[in-house]
Amino acid sequence: MQVFSTFETTGFLEIAISTLEKNGIQKENIFAVPLDNRAEDRKFFDTLHRSDGTSLIDIGMGLATALSVIGASIGFKLVWGPIYWGLIGAFVGFVIGFAIRLFIELVVKKNKRVLKGKHSEIILIIDCEETQAELIEDVLWSHFAIGVAKIK
Repeated sequence: MQVFSTFETTGFLEIAISTLEKNGIQKENIFAVPLDNRAEDRKFFDTLHRSDGTSLIDIGMGLATALSVIGASIGFKLVWGPIYWGLIGAFVGFVIGFAIRLFIELVVKKNKRVLKGKHSEIILIIDCEETQAELIEDVLWSHFAIGVAKIK
């Protein structure tokens, strides 16, 4: 049977390995694999298959609505009429809102575009007997494993 678990790089991993060795697991049956973390920057624009939940057009749509209403209201007194001035107001509002959101994402939140939460950095693979699996799983969970899986 094999037990797989993932850990962050902390002292708890080393303590877990030494605890497993004290409980009768041989060093040859414990295999630790470090993972390579993402080195490239995250993509700014979303694709069809991946989205990070950040919208660039939310402020633009709000401003487009507001400025189109204002443009249509004022357009009754202007030469081109309310329809053209409403469309002009919508376009200007969208462009201003998009520029504001783009500035916020590129300049203000530049350093905050990182993966959030805990990151698995090491995979620990342990070969054992089925009778030892529960003990190993308890040791791994008590030493703050991110995830544990058993395969027969």
